[in-house]
Amino acid sequence: MLGICRGRRKFLAASLTVLFVPAITWIYLFAGSFEDGKPVSLPPLESQPHSPRYMVSSQQERESLEVRMREVEEENRVLRKQLSLAQSRSPLHHRGNHSKTFSMEEGTGDSESLRAGIVAGNSSECGQQPAVEKCETIHVAIVCAGYNASRDVVTLVKSVLFHRRNPLHFHLIADAIAKQILATLFQTWMVPAVRIDFYDADELKSEVSWIPNKHYSGIYGLMKLVLTKTLPSNLERVIVLDTDITFATDIAELWAVFHKFKGQQVLGLVENQSDWYLGNLWKNHRPWPALGRGYNTGVILLLLDKLRKMKWEQMWRLTAERELMSMLSTSLADQDIFNAVIKQNPFLVYQLPCFWNVQLSDHTRSEQCYRDVSDLKVIHWNSPKKLRVKNKHVEFFRNLYLTFLEYDGNLLRRELFGCPSEADVNSENLQKQLSELDEDDLCYEFRRERFTVHRTHLYFLHYEYEPASDNTDVTLVAQLSMDRLQMLEAICKHWEGPISLALYLSDAEAQQFLRYAQGSEVLMSRHNVGYHIVYKEGQFYPVNLLRNVAMKHISTPYMFLSDIDFLPMYGLYEYLRKSVIQLDLANTKKALIVPAFETLRYRLSFPKSKAELLSMLDMGTLFTFRYHVWTKGHAPTNFAKWRTATTPYRVEWEADFEPYVVVRKDCPEYDRRFVGFGWNKVAHIMELDAQEYEFTVLPNAYMIHMPHAPSFDITKFRSNKQYRICLKTLKEEFQQDMSRHYGFAALKYLTAENNS
Repeated sequence: MLGICRGRRKFLAASLTVLFVPAITWIYLFAGSFEDGKPVSLPPLESQPHSPRYMVSSQQERESLEVRMREVEEENRVLRKQLSLAQSRSPLHHRGNHSKTFSMEEGTGDSESLRAGIVAGNSSECGQQPAVEKCETIHVAIVCAGYNASRDVVTLVKSVLFHRRNPLHFHLIADAIAKQILATLFQTWMVPAVRIDFYDADELKSEVSWIPNKHYSGIYGLMKLVLTKTLPSNLERVIVLDTDITFATDIAELWAVFHKFKGQQVLGLVENQSDWYLGNLWKNHRPWPALGRGYNTGVILLLLDKLRKMKWEQMWRLTAERELMSMLSTSLADQDIFNAVIKQNPFLVYQLPCFWNVQLSDHTRSEQCYRDVSDLKVIHWNSPKKLRVKNKHVEFFRNLYLTFLEYDGNLLRRELFGCPSEADVNSENLQKQLSELDEDDLCYEFRRERFTVHRTHLYFLHYEYEPASDNTDVTLVAQLSMDRLQMLEAICKHWEGPISLALYLSDAEAQQFLRYAQGSEVLMSRHNVGYHIVYKEGQFYPVNLLRNVAMKHISTPYMFLSDIDFLPMYGLYEYLRKSVIQLDLANTKKALIVPAFETLRYRLSFPKSKAELLSMLDMGTLFTFRYHVWTKGHAPTNFAKWRTATTPYRVEWEADFEPYVVVRKDCPEYDRRFVGFGWNKVAHIMELDAQEYEFTVLPNAYMIHMPHAPSFDITKFRSNKQYRICLKTLKEEFQQDMSRHYGFAALKYLTAENNS
């Protein structure tokens, strides 16, 4: 404490020195020329002013004066440098957006008197400690519901994580959809020193459903009113944020403002920056009561312990009931009720400086909140139009937002050094598994991929599915990367049933996909397609992980395991649903095979029947899939028999068999050790056979592979000898694992491999 006070006294002394040294210097320099207000004659060095000796003396005098002036300027420069260092060390002054722990914001409350006290040399401030300790946990509450809001939360969290230097605890009041999405995202994100707790928003509906609300946020826009009841009783304070917020500074600066609350101040809010509550936006505009311009609730500091003691629940409920008698409904959700309470109890509010909530809806006065980029702290896109608002600096704000939107979230997995973190069982197990790998192994990178945790954002777009009443529904399952995006519209035209897709993308590519999908009438008209983003990490394409993600998140009892570059025949969806019943898939372990064909033509008149397909086979327009490069992959399908078959027929497993099949959703997962190109489907079919699945070929079903450029992984397989060696090694290890797991029955796989 004494050290802090001494430091501030040095700071004040340095300030006074900078102010008075130049003045004293000038007095000293000119004092010799005046006495009692009259000029004083300097002793003449030579009686003749124009003599050479006099001129030399004058020149020396000027040079001496210039030297002295330079010395004084240098002293001032050094003092200014010392002063700036004193400022940077002081916990009460800004050190830039990335390292501030306590800020002297200009605004209401006690900040002005505090500033005046320091300038006047008031030492009473020496009794305060730095507001946010290095490892103090900052609590943040967010209400989130639905698919779009979940995407917004990710961008908000990215901006907070980018600047943060403290542990964070997010309290997410979420509906079932948002919880599923965000729970998976944070579990796979694995950001150190970040804790997530969920609270069921659907259970809170009864608390606020009696309030009519016209705001686009709906019933969830009222749930900030019940946070005192919802959040843990031992939680004393929390920062509450809307989902359309972007941080441009360390959230610890905002957390530090709690230390400025005095008396009965329990709410930290920024003044509303539009004229909404002044009631002059249009004729007969009648807003809810508010104090002056009112307050915006996009950013709120809540002192929960004091609010509970003040009986906040009763306070806001009584106010809402009284105002609704005349207002009939809220227009701005919780914000109207907060303002009505504050109008009656202005002492509750600590007014935050407006740069903590720069509001970008149309007709706001947000430009008064900042003069420079460094002034910006929180940007709030509080408009239904979001990024398309009218603001002279909107392009800058939009670019800042897009930076976080496309920022690689993997880079935010930063450790907070010096802060002990809670033990994470999943993280510890992962580290243990990785430590057991031999880094000198030439196939180390292949083995490591099996344990890589990829960030996963489920249901990236809106998803709706109504289960079929007959319990026969089938979901098409596939995976893709950015270079196969053009296949989506075609597949949607060929398959009307539900689809589950895993997309392997970077953060920037995910936004490109979003824009592509939102601009496609075909994709936007389909709500039964689940798009699951698996974010890029590592050097291999995790094909089987992607398949597993898509398989895990289906809502039907059966699935058609396909690839994105295949188009199913028209009507295949309904045909498969009938086949499921006909072949009693619910009570038998069957894998129904859909025969695969291919074309080398980029433009193909797609066959509308089996007869038309057979004609195209005979003409050479179509071929059985991979017959010319990998015959063994589909030979057991027995295409010769299929040509004339009218009923389903059974085939036996053979080495390297990899058909496309329809199975129950409880079938085994794909083996993650296989990445990129090679053996990824073969291993899965082998395991189905080991579990005694029957392979049954459907006589009137088909799918056609469309041509495309070779993938990066197949190019690596063909050109990299070590790649092929490692794939062979992984294949042998898989077969050994099969023998250990399935015993004597699995010996046939080794025998078949040796004979092939």
